[in-house]
Amino acid sequence: MKKLSFILIFFILAGSLLRAEEGMWIPLLLKKYKIEDMQRAGFKLTAEDVYSVNQVCLKDAIVIFGGGCTGELISGEGLLITNHHCGYGNIQKHSTVEHDYLTDGFWAMSKGEELPNPGLSVTFLVRIEDVTDASLVGVTASMPSVDREKTIQKNAANIQAEAIKGTSYTAKVTPFFNGNQYFLFVYESYNDVRLVGAPPSAIGKFGGETDNWIWPRHTGDFSLFRIYAGADNRPAAYSPNNVPYKPKKFFPISLRGVEPGDFTMVFGYPGRTTEYVPSFVIESQVNYSIPASVDLRTKRLDVIMAAMETSPEIRIQYSAKKSGIANTWKKNQGVLLGLKKVNAIQRKLDFEKRFQQWADADPGRHLQYGSILEQYKDIIVKQAPFELANTYAHEAGEAPEIIGFAGRFESLIDLAAKGISPEFQKVVDNNKAGIASYFKDYDAPTDQKLLAVMMEAYAKGITPDFQPELLKKIAVDFKGDFEKYAKSVFETSVFANQDELMGILNNLNAKSVKKLANDPAFMMLKSLRKLQTEIINPGLSRGQGQIPELQRLYMKAQMEMQPEKLFYPDANSTLRITYGKVDGFLPADGIEYRHLTTLDGIMQKDNPQIYDYRVPEKLKKLYLAKDYGQYASNNTVPVCFISSNHTSGGNSGSPVINAQGQLIGINFDRNWEGTMSDIMYDPDLCRNISLDIRYALFIIDKFAGATHLIKEMQLVR
Repeated sequence: MKKLSFILIFFILAGSLLRAEEGMWIPLLLKKYKIEDMQRAGFKLTAEDVYSVNQVCLKDAIVIFGGGCTGELISGEGLLITNHHCGYGNIQKHSTVEHDYLTDGFWAMSKGEELPNPGLSVTFLVRIEDVTDASLVGVTASMPSVDREKTIQKNAANIQAEAIKGTSYTAKVTPFFNGNQYFLFVYESYNDVRLVGAPPSAIGKFGGETDNWIWPRHTGDFSLFRIYAGADNRPAAYSPNNVPYKPKKFFPISLRGVEPGDFTMVFGYPGRTTEYVPSFVIESQVNYSIPASVDLRTKRLDVIMAAMETSPEIRIQYSAKKSGIANTWKKNQGVLLGLKKVNAIQRKLDFEKRFQQWADADPGRHLQYGSILEQYKDIIVKQAPFELANTYAHEAGEAPEIIGFAGRFESLIDLAAKGISPEFQKVVDNNKAGIASYFKDYDAPTDQKLLAVMMEAYAKGITPDFQPELLKKIAVDFKGDFEKYAKSVFETSVFANQDELMGILNNLNAKSVKKLANDPAFMMLKSLRKLQTEIINPGLSRGQGQIPELQRLYMKAQMEMQPEKLFYPDANSTLRITYGKVDGFLPADGIEYRHLTTLDGIMQKDNPQIYDYRVPEKLKKLYLAKDYGQYASNNTVPVCFISSNHTSGGNSGSPVINAQGQLIGINFDRNWEGTMSDIMYDPDLCRNISLDIRYALFIIDKFAGATHLIKEMQLVR
């Protein structure tokens, strides 16, 4: 097992078939496999400077921000920068019509003005360890995949417990290469994180959904937070007595800017990629689930955006929701475009033909790998209609908020049958606690329209055998008039009325619990759950248990087939390094994109008639006066740049670092054609989009007047 584990860490011989820009590399293995390539590409630091458990290094300045972004420290007083869209939910929570921080921005002019964010945490990586051998103790080649997974999970629990014994850390053993290798990650989290600054959305979301995933870009996508700790600099629950965290490391900030060909490194937490799946997995997504998702999200966005135009309050309530829906909607369209442009499915098919020839050329390989693709494809093809049904259940059935909100009370209704108990009362109290925050960002008329539109789309978009029974009944009872159905739901449902719902929870009895259980929103939820448990899940699970094992063997076989290739593992929300260079690209015949955008481009896009392109008056005045301070370059201010780093979701907010280890930008997006890099990276087409740090500093200093924050930072000229 040790020999096999060593082989599967990475294959590295004289050369690599991968372009230097491709790949998401494990920091622990940098010294052994990648640092020399990085240095040849221009990097001036050592592997120990990037990742070390023995000395302070760059990884000590990087955090998981919240649940799905990256952030980095930029001062010795715990000041942290991430994307505006990463901080958006927390900015929105603090916003009201009277204090509209989304529209106007927010800047704390002293530490006393910084705003706490309950539930927000940041997490530092303490160390990484290869635990493949320990994870596979007791695992044999002949054991069933279910037993294999149980054995590994048991081993992982022991490894994790031992790793954090006597500490306040958390630990997680994570599979790599589809379960052919395992690493332990030890973390430390801080839970007192306060909002320090955010530009107005006219800067932080300039271009809105129109420009999202698009180059050229002119978005000031950043926000500032500060980590607080106890007097001992250790994690502590929120307290007014907490003090700014003193980091081991923070990034110096370069004012030198970027030029084509400059080395760039992105250091962060990419979410999930599937670079090594076979063609039929991609084909199923391209033909079924992705187009359905795009269509259903289009319908949702049409309703929400129309409502947001009618009222400032609704605009605030639905800003974060709209962005969340639109982000995936826009990205998925780019994925379809990019996969088609690079002929991804055919490229996979060509590889699979070579793979099958390799597997069949040797009796031992044929026995072990010869039928993998056939078995795998059979499962995927049979699952396709159930995957589509699953997409409709989530993207249409659960899209109206009232249905998901009703689902919060499912455990309360189930427990009520057992009588009042401490457990029951705890569930009641938990439900009460979330009601006010839910209704703060909820508009019933908007949701009523959503219910009508999405249920009609559900009824017309998929065959009746994959629809919830209640939906089929409604279509008959209301003669296809889903607006009439939605009106009846909102006239009778307690989940649309905050006061009525609180009244029921304050006076629970058998009658009121029955009212909740028979509520039309809850009944639709139950019908959706029944569809999921009786039809969709069984259809998916018939082969679902085999897929991880088939993918593990297929991954193992790919690596054996190509011993000359240096493999990188798929992203799985663990810390990774990706490196490349500042570089433009050619998206189509006759079109060439430069590497940089500037403040001039913002002024060219200015359109007071369109919300997403309304440039703030103060920014216009700074532009007309050429009042750029130390952040100017060529008589303007750089705004965004592109480079060839291989990034994914989760890299939002990641530091973009130059050859000297200095901060030059904040990663926030990819070009539309290159969003397919989660499935297939193409070095000529895939680009990551970053905020030039000089634009962020210009906004903080000259626009917001928060010069005290600049003084905290270490600027390098």
